[in-house]
Amino acid sequence: MGRKGNGIDGIDRRTLLGWSVGGAVGLALPGCKKSADTGGGGGGDTREVVIGYVSPQTGPLAAFAAADEFIVDRVVKALDAKAIMVDGKKARFTVKRVDSQSNPTKAGEVAGGLITGDKVDLMVVGHTPETTNPVAAVCEKNHTPCISSLAPISPWLAGGPYEWTFHFFWDLADIIKVFTGMWDALPTNKVVGALWPNDDDGTAWRPEFTKVLTEKGYKVIDPGPYPNLTTDFTVFIQKWKEAGAEILTGVPIPPDWAACWRQCNQQGYKPKIASIGKAILFPAAVEALGNNLAEGLSSEIWWSPAHPFKSSLTGETASQLAAAFPKQWAQPLGFVYALFEIAGDILARAQSTDKEKVKKALAATKLDTMVGMVQFDDKHVGRTPLVGGQWTKGDKYPWDLRVVYNDTAPSIPKTAALKAIP
Repeated sequence: MGRKGNGIDGIDRRTLLGWSVGGAVGLALPGCKKSADTGGGGGGDTREVVIGYVSPQTGPLAAFAAADEFIVDRVVKALDAKAIMVDGKKARFTVKRVDSQSNPTKAGEVAGGLITGDKVDLMVVGHTPETTNPVAAVCEKNHTPCISSLAPISPWLAGGPYEWTFHFFWDLADIIKVFTGMWDALPTNKVVGALWPNDDDGTAWRPEFTKVLTEKGYKVIDPGPYPNLTTDFTVFIQKWKEAGAEILTGVPIPPDWAACWRQCNQQGYKPKIASIGKAILFPAAVEALGNNLAEGLSSEIWWSPAHPFKSSLTGETASQLAAAFPKQWAQPLGFVYALFEIAGDILARAQSTDKEKVKKALAATKLDTMVGMVQFDDKHVGRTPLVGGQWTKGDKYPWDLRVVYNDTAPSIPKTAALKAIP
C-alpha cells in the first residue's frame, strides 16, 4: 500500500514486512519534555499524572494510530485546563506513548516497561485485539488500572476475566446485524464468501459469523484461515467463483485485503456486496487499492462527523473534532479521544492516583463522551453504537465513507443508500 497525501497515511508492503524488527519506538510530540511524552510544565502545587498509551505506530496496523499525536496533544491541553485535583494538588498530565509495532509480543513488552520503568498511574490502549489483549494481560499481572478500546468485545473478553482492565466498543453481534442489515437492501442469492485470517480477530469472527449467517439462511463459503501478510488468494477466489458467492465478508488486515481485492478484479470475480471489517476503515487504505476498486465497498462505522456526540472536556462536537483534524477524518479520532476523556473523568472522581481508588472510579464510570455514553457492566464492558457505511467517490477527498445503515442506532443519520458494487 503506497502513502497518500489525503487521510490517514498508508504504509507500503516493505514497511509492513519490517514491523517485527527493533524495540519500542517513542515519537516526539509538540511541547514534549522528552521523546514520547506529551505533558504540561512542572513546579508549584501540581502533581504529575503519567498515563501510558500503547498503540501500533508502525507495521500493518499503523493506520489505526495515525491520528494519535493530534488527539494526545489536544486532550492533554484540555485535561490540564480542567484543573483536576489529584492527591491534593492540581494534576498536570503527561502521556507516554509507545509503539507496539503491530506485534502482540512487543505490545506486552512495552506495556511492562511503562509500568515498571515509567511508573505510569494509568494505562490506556487501543487498536485491535493484537494490541489490547497483551497490554491488558500485563496490566492485570501488575495491578495497573487500564482503559481499553478499538477492538471488538468478544476477542477482548477471551483474554479475561479482568479485574483492572475495562473495555468499551461494539461486539460481533452488533457487526453481524449491521452487515446483514446492509445486505438486505439488495437482492442476492445469499451465498457469502468468507475471508478469515488466522489472528485474534479472525479466530473470534469466523465461528460466530458462520453460525449466525447459517441460522439466517446464508450459505457460507469458507476456504479456511490464512496467515497475515498472505500474498496469493487464488484458491480462495476460485472457490467463491465456483459457488457463485454474491456477497464477500471478512476481517483482513489492510495489505491482505488490498492483495485479495486486486486479485479478485484480475480474476474476474465481482460480488454484488463486499462488507469488510478492519481493512477498509481508513481513507488511505481504500485510496491505495487504485483503479477505482474502492467504489461500493462497505464496512462498519463506529464513529464519524455525523455522530451526535460531544466532548465531556470541551463541549466540541464530533463534526468539530473532525474539522479540526488536518487530514480527512478517520474513525479512531473519536475513540482515542474518548480513552482520555474517561481517564480524566476517573481521576477527577478518584481525586487520587492510588490504584485501588482509580480502579473503583473506573468501575463506576458513567460518562457522555465523544463516542456516546460509556458505562461498564459486571464484565467490565461498555457497549457503543455501530452503523454501516459504504465508500463512494468524494468531493473534497477522493473517497468518502457514507452512513447507509442505521437501524442499530437511529440517532446517527443516514447519509446515502447502499448500492451494488459497480
